[in-house]
Order: sequence, then C-alpha cells, then structure tokens
Amino acid sequence: MNLPPLLSKDEVLKKASKLRIWKLIDEHHLVGVFKFKDFNEALEFTVKVGEIADKMNHHPEINLSWGRVEIIIFTHDRDGLTEWDFQFAEEVNKIHER
Repeated sequence: MNLPPLLSKDEVLKKASKLRIWKLIDEHHLVGVFKFKDFNEALEFTVKVGEIADKMNHHPEINLSWGRVEIIIFTHDRDGLTEWDFQFAEEVNKIHER
C-alpha cells in the first residue's frame, strides 16, 4: 500500500480552514466532535463512521458517549496529516449532514 506523503504546514492550514466541524490540533491531527439527541443516534453514527473507515482502510480513534462522538484522525504511519485525513473528514461530514 502506498501511503500519501505528509502535507506541508501551509497545505494543512489551508485544508483545515475549509473543514466544517473539525479542529486542527498542533498541526498534527484533526478532532471532530459530533452531537446527537441520544446514545442510539450517536451509536448509529459511529457505525457509519466505522464503515467509512473500513472502506477507506483508514481508521480513526473514536470516543462514543451519550449523545456525543469524538473522532481523532491522522495518518499513524506518517505521524501526521495526509490527504487521506482530509478526505476522511469530508466523508464523515457527509454522513453527519444526512
């Protein structure tokens, strides 16, 4: 599997500025916090995020609690942000908006 290269600081800042919901942390990873009316909605969303992760073969850290899902993403094998991370964030945003 060919890993994409790390993005430059300027590329990371530019791409992060266009993302809704996600916050850039230390120019190293993205954190998205998604809120729901109850645990079941949060769980359903988490399952959908898992399906995206398996499809993309790019797996985030997911913290699920009552009415809240926190997702942390970066490319572990590169120890930073790549194009994959921003693509993943956009896919998650799409399912959240449905």
